[in-house]
Amino acid sequence: MRSKRSAPRFSKLELQVLEALWTNGKASIREIHEAFPEPRLAYTSVQTIVNRLEGKKAVRRVRKISNAHIYEALVARDAARHRFFDDILSFFGGRVEPMVSQLAEAGKLTPDDVKELERTVKRLTRGNDKKSGEGTKS
Repeated sequence: MRSKRSAPRFSKLELQVLEALWTNGKASIREIHEAFPEPRLAYTSVQTIVNRLEGKKAVRRVRKISNAHIYEALVARDAARHRFFDDILSFFGGRVEPMVSQLAEAGKLTPDDVKELERTVKRLTRGNDKKSGEGTKS
């Protein structure tokens, strides 16, 4: 799998193909096509997207069964997710506050989400303190 720093940019459709591969492990074009929600893209469109992803070195052919090539993702879901969020964050000038405010104003951020976010930040902060040696006796 590629590191998060080397993950290329992906279109919405490319991410849908990758999601099918992350969910199923390995899949043929037909299986990827069937994983798309209705109304589905044309089979040949899915094939084109897979070929683009192959060119980006995000997927590879692992074997051939009869006439069907079987593909697997080379990019980890977390790496693609990190790249996607970095791209979104850059849209907000690299600042988190305007992005979070936008989520709240759009009704996409609940008080429970904020509480969970606070717990996550505290947990991560404690983990970083332990790594740096803070909070240990001298």
